[in-house]
Amino acid sequence: MKKILLSLAATLLLCAAAFAQQALFGAASTASPVINEDGTVTFRLQDRKAISVQLTGEFLPTQKIETPRGTYETQGVVNLKEGENGVWEYTTEAPVKPELYYYSFLVDGKRVLDQSNVFVYRDVSTLYSVLLVPGDRADLYAIHRVPHGTVSKVWYPSKTAGFDRRLTVYTPAGYEKSKTRYPVVYILHGIGGDEDAWVTQGRATQILDNLIAQGKAKPMIAVFTNGNISQEAAPLENSMGYVNPTMSLPQTMEGTFEHAFPEIVDFIDAHYRTIAKKQSRAICGLSMGGFHTLYTTMNNPDMFNYSGMFSAAIGTGSERQAAHPEIYDNLDGKLATYFSKKPALLWIGIGKTDFLINANNEFRAKLDKAGYPYTYMETDGGHIWRNWRIYLTEFLPLLFQ
Repeated sequence: MKKILLSLAATLLLCAAAFAQQALFGAASTASPVINEDGTVTFRLQDRKAISVQLTGEFLPTQKIETPRGTYETQGVVNLKEGENGVWEYTTEAPVKPELYYYSFLVDGKRVLDQSNVFVYRDVSTLYSVLLVPGDRADLYAIHRVPHGTVSKVWYPSKTAGFDRRLTVYTPAGYEKSKTRYPVVYILHGIGGDEDAWVTQGRATQILDNLIAQGKAKPMIAVFTNGNISQEAAPLENSMGYVNPTMSLPQTMEGTFEHAFPEIVDFIDAHYRTIAKKQSRAICGLSMGGFHTLYTTMNNPDMFNYSGMFSAAIGTGSERQAAHPEIYDNLDGKLATYFSKKPALLWIGIGKTDFLINANNEFRAKLDKAGYPYTYMETDGGHIWRNWRIYLTEFLPLLFQ
């Protein structure tokens, strides 16, 4: 009996080793995704037990759904066809335009990642497989053989929060070997995001590397904040341990983060070789980060010379539950003060089908009525990362010129 048990154990160890070797050498049974010579893309998934397999992705025609907050666009869905050995396959009907896309499979209705694709991003609490189709603007999102900046995870003491909080900081190529002082752009995420969002989903550091290398943007420091003031850092990077990320964190749009923002600026100026003056500071953000950008700028008119609002979540009523109502009070008066100091740029961008476009149009009407200058960009699509990456590539070259 003992010999039988030992033999069984040895067999199990050999099987485990075989599976480990397969994983180690990346021996995936199917190739997916594959960008074909004609620009179409083929997706494959092997599952012999599946009854149905579908693909959902940003490159497919969108579907519209009605919600209490308005009409949203969601990713389209197509069916895969089963072939030999349980391999399901779908090839797009037309070439896929250059861009970075999210996608996933639905196996009998259950969302799963592409088993053959290790390129994965987290959006709030959901993981997606990622497809990067090269060319045009999407080349800015790819890694090229250019000088690269350094990305650091940094903790700063927040008196407002009562604990240390984390930032992601990008310093341009050559920073460590020079004594040069640099301008700073602060880049803010949306609701449910954190200090990692722009670096992963937004490809912001690749965009910075490439624009700087091409001479289209000035070398600059970029600071990616965590806009959830009740949170130390991204999931699994804080003292709370294993806590699933959520969009319903407290203290996100009630004035505390904007009230505390000077703490971040002071920390960066004290620990990095910055040009510590208004003319050399910029701030921008998407959705909730656009909301934070507006009110951080309006309450600190001598701090930022450039401001960018990407699909800003204004007009949502969040400010009515403010812990710091003074942050949101008298916006008209604060706009007057802000523009009296002649800022270099207020930049606004939003998608044509974004559910926040009406609120953004109302804000622009306010600016127009007062004669305040701003730059505006309207793109196809809705409240999506594809647009926010576009806006960042447009905004950065305008800074510090």
